Amino acid sequence: MTTASICTIGDEILIGQITDTNSAFISKALGKIGIKVVHMASCSDSNKDIISTVKRCLRMSDVVITTGGLGPTKDDITKNALMKLSGSTRMVRSRKQMEIIKNILISRGIQMLDINRMQADVPDKCKVIPNKIGTAPIMQFTFPKEMFGRENMLFSMPGVPFETEEAIPDVIAAIQAHYKLDKIFHRTICTFGIAESVLSKKIEDWENSLPQNLHLAYLPNPILGVRLRLSIYGTTQKEGEEELDRYSSSLKEILGDAVYGEGETNPQTVIGELLLERGATVSTAESCTGGYLAHLLTEIAGSSRYYWGSVVSYDNSVKINTLGVSTKTVEKYGVVSSQCVKEMAEGVRKKLGTTYSIATSGIAGPGGDTPEKPVGTLWMAVSGPKGTVTSTIVSKSTRAINIERFAASALDLLRRSLISGKI
Repeated sequence: MTTASICTIGDEILIGQITDTNSAFISKALGKIGIKVVHMASCSDSNKDIISTVKRCLRMSDVVITTGGLGPTKDDITKNALMKLSGSTRMVRSRKQMEIIKNILISRGIQMLDINRMQADVPDKCKVIPNKIGTAPIMQFTFPKEMFGRENMLFSMPGVPFETEEAIPDVIAAIQAHYKLDKIFHRTICTFGIAESVLSKKIEDWENSLPQNLHLAYLPNPILGVRLRLSIYGTTQKEGEEELDRYSSSLKEILGDAVYGEGETNPQTVIGELLLERGATVSTAESCTGGYLAHLLTEIAGSSRYYWGSVVSYDNSVKINTLGVSTKTVEKYGVVSSQCVKEMAEGVRKKLGTTYSIATSGIAGPGGDTPEKPVGTLWMAVSGPKGTVTSTIVSKSTRAINIERFAASALDLLRRSLISGKI
C-alpha cells in the first residue's frame, strides 16, 4: 500500500498561534484515493529542522506533503531547504506562476516588488504545479530509491488553508499518475449516549471477529458522540462495499437506537429530518446551555421549517415568570432537577405553540456545585403531545465541553423519544 507523511512548517504552528487544519484536510483527500497516512510532523522555520524532518518523512513513506514556509517574508525558507535537499543547483523562474502573481497584484492594486517576483523562482529539479489563487507555487520533487530507500514524491504546498484546498486536486492527480494505488473504503457509524470505554466493551466480540483487512477506529466528539469508522484495504469496490454492509449491519443490531446515522451527519440534522417527516415543530427552554441548543438546531439550513424559537431562562425569575415554573418547585427541588426541567419544557411548548420542546438546566462549572449536584450535572426534558420525559447525565469536563455535551445530549433525548413514540 502506498503511504504518506504530512509535514507542517512554521513556528506559528509550534507555538499555538495558528491551528493546523491543513493536515486533516490533506489526510482525508489522500485516504479517498487509497493512500494511508502513516506520519504527521511539524517543524520550525529552521533550514536544519526542515531538512531533517522532511528526510525522516521520506524514509518513512512514499509520498510526503509539506505545507507552509513559502511566503515572501524572510522567515519563509522552505524553498531554500528543499533546494538543498533535492540537490538543485540554481533557481529558475516559473512563467505560469509569474503571470498569476502579476494578475493577483494588479487586482489588489499592489505594486510588483522584487520579493514578489522571487516567489515565482523554484529549484531547478522541481516540477511546478501552479497555485491558481496564490503567489507561492506548488513544488513537486521525485527522489530515486537509492536516496531514501524507496521511490519518493515530495510536494511542497502553501500554508494558507484555502490555497491548499484549491491545489490538492492537482496534487492528487500527480500522485495517481505516478503510483498504482490500492483502494481504501470507509464507512462511519455515528453513535450517541454510550461512553467510548463502554462502547468498546459492548462491541468487543464483534470487533475481535473483524477480518485482518478491516480496521475499526473510535472517533469521540462532545457534540457528535462516538463515531465508529470502518476501513477496508486491498479489495475491489464490490467486495469492499459488501464487507462494509455486512459488518456495519451487524454493528447496528448490537447498538440499537444508540446509532443515529452514518457518514458526516450530526444529531441536529437527524432531529430536523425526524421533525419534517412528522410535520412537527420544536422549541427550546435553556438555562445552563445559554442558547447553544438553539445554535445547534439553527446551524441546519431550512431549520425555520421546524424550529420556532427559544427562551434562555438563565435567571430563576425568567423560569418562573416567563416559562411558568412553580416557585414551590424551585424552592423544594432546585432549578437543577427533574421537576424544574419538566415544567420548563411544558412551559415553552405551551408559550410558543410547538409540537415538541426541549429544556436544559444544569451546572456547567467550574463553580456552583453542591455535594448532591456536582459540576457537570445536567437535567433535561423533552415534551410532546403524549407527555414529558426527563433524564440526567454528569459530564466531567471543562465548562465549554460540558455545555456542548449538555446540548447534544438534550438533542439525543428528543431523538430517542421521537423514535420510541414516548412523547
